Amino acid sequence: MKQKCYIWGTRLKEDADGNTNEYEEMCTLIGQGEYILMRMHLASLQAKSDIESQCMALSDHPNGEFVSPKTKKEFRVEAYPSFIPFIDRKKLTSHPYIFAPVCYAGHWWLWLINTRKRKCQILDPLHKIAPTDERKTINKFTGYVFSRLITYAGGKPLQKAEREKEIKSPYVKISGQKTSYDCAVYVMKWMEIIEPENIKKGKYQWDNWPQEEVDHYRVEYASRILFSEMNTQRDQAIRESSAIRLSKPSSILLSPFCQINSADIKTG
Repeated sequence: MKQKCYIWGTRLKEDADGNTNEYEEMCTLIGQGEYILMRMHLASLQAKSDIESQCMALSDHPNGEFVSPKTKKEFRVEAYPSFIPFIDRKKLTSHPYIFAPVCYAGHWWLWLINTRKRKCQILDPLHKIAPTDERKTINKFTGYVFSRLITYAGGKPLQKAEREKEIKSPYVKISGQKTSYDCAVYVMKWMEIIEPENIKKGKYQWDNWPQEEVDHYRVEYASRILFSEMNTQRDQAIRESSAIRLSKPSSILLSPFCQINSADIKTG
């Protein structure tokens, strides 16, 4: 899908029971083909609102299986050509640390990869250990994916040969979220301020943020996303483009808190 559209909203319209209709059609992109965006594609910074996020690799390899049930083949970076243009080979092979945010089953956590020592650690705002056997399996698969990405970029794998499939990723003990919905805020803030070299014996001493401070971070990120120069430029291009039409009036799309960003859409 060469036409890309990202909708950032700070609120979702709910029914009387507090639910959202995730399959409600929001708008239609007209490019090489028609792509209908639904409410489930909304990524919201509002507390307790839904975030739809899915990794293609995990969807092709359910439950962290190394061999895809569909293709009967092991995971290969080359099997995902749409992601290859976004791989920064220089950074993957030259930086001593790589931060990799991961979202699965509605929860965000952060991978820290030490490329010099070829070790992985996990910073999870909610858990101090893998909460389920399924998560343990997914963590192994995720470590394998990152190792393959680094190798694809020309660097050394995190482990050699079959040991790549047994990469251990211990959880770092760190102060985390106090609610059920702040994981993404913690992950974003950690990527800004964490100093990996200060992680000692699986522990990281950091301020135990009060909830008021976390709420402030959410507002800060919302403002930076919604009113960034890139968004402003893209919004202007969209308004002047004939490649987008609304399927029907929408209170969300008319909201001042909603931004539609589209890249690579050719106008007629």
